[in-house]
Amino acid sequence: VQLVESGGGSVQAGGSLTLSCSVSGETSSTYCMGWVRQSPGKEREGVAVFYTGGGPIYYADSVKGRFVVPRDSAPNTPSTLYLQMSNLTPEDTATYYCAARLCATPGQALAALSSSGNFRYWGQGTQVTVS
Repeated sequence: VQLVESGGGSVQAGGSLTLSCSVSGETSSTYCMGWVRQSPGKEREGVAVFYTGGGPIYYADSVKGRFVVPRDSAPNTPSTLYLQMSNLTPEDTATYYCAARLCATPGQALAALSSSGNFRYWGQGTQVTVS
């Protein structure tokens, strides 16, 4: 599967930004798919992950209530994945990656959120700067 992000940029604290990720390639399999971010000097952090075979979207505590991946719980591999970010703070400044790995159960998506380095497929990343 190929992933290409877009939509990063600079925004003032309290503002909003929406990132997009174009998904193509082999999408007939099921994946854990979502967003991961990394700031300089910090570990990679899973932001939001879901199982394309159906189920909930899991969010990092740091973004709950502010970030949304707009999709329902039905089985579906999106052609475009979005991350809607609101009430941004300087702590959200990071390079944001769209990422995926083959998965077989919804529970693996929750595990993938906390083990963000275990994704196999990565986009090139898009920078978000909040000042």
